[in-house]
Amino acid sequence: MSKADTVIVLDFETTGISPGMGDRAIEIGAVRIENGEVTDRFQELMNPGRRISGFIEDYTGISNRMLQSAPPCGEVMQRFSDFIGDNNLVAHNASFDQRFLDAELALISKKRSGQFTCSMLAARRLYQEAPNHKLGSLVRYMNIPSDGTFHRALYDSEMTAKLWLAMLGSIGDRYAVPAVSFSLMRKLTRTPKRSVSQLFERS
Repeated sequence: MSKADTVIVLDFETTGISPGMGDRAIEIGAVRIENGEVTDRFQELMNPGRRISGFIEDYTGISNRMLQSAPPCGEVMQRFSDFIGDNNLVAHNASFDQRFLDAELALISKKRSGQFTCSMLAARRLYQEAPNHKLGSLVRYMNIPSDGTFHRALYDSEMTAKLWLAMLGSIGDRYAVPAVSFSLMRKLTRTPKRSVSQLFERS
């Protein structure tokens, strides 16, 4: 199997949209994919040290009461850093999750060594005819089984992992690429939509 599907697929729930403005993570969920199968999972709430807004409570289903008894962010991120190791990373709208991962790791004096790629940017190129490229919309478009409970970190990472594997399958079926590398998936996210076929023809 290709190394493209040996990855950590992750998702953060957070107090807001920008760690640069002081926002913090409140939940991390992730799955490890090896040889096309989910082999491990990680999910923990984390206490950001302050109350979250009613909007975030409603959006995520995570309450201030739930976070009161959760371990602090630094403690959880120590464990998560061990979980990801030196693996490459995938997220849907990865720029968001990458910012929070790097910010939370920096607070405990750690860095990641794996590279990131974005399932949303890849899907925009592979499924140009999809109505939009939000995670829930793509799950429905690809007929991936789902109970519809998005915006919890582990569930979203599970759905992103299924989408990731579906995209690898689509590339194999459409373009007869037998082994899709992680670097090829990264190239895909930076390829103009009109040039996707040429990318795979050269691979």
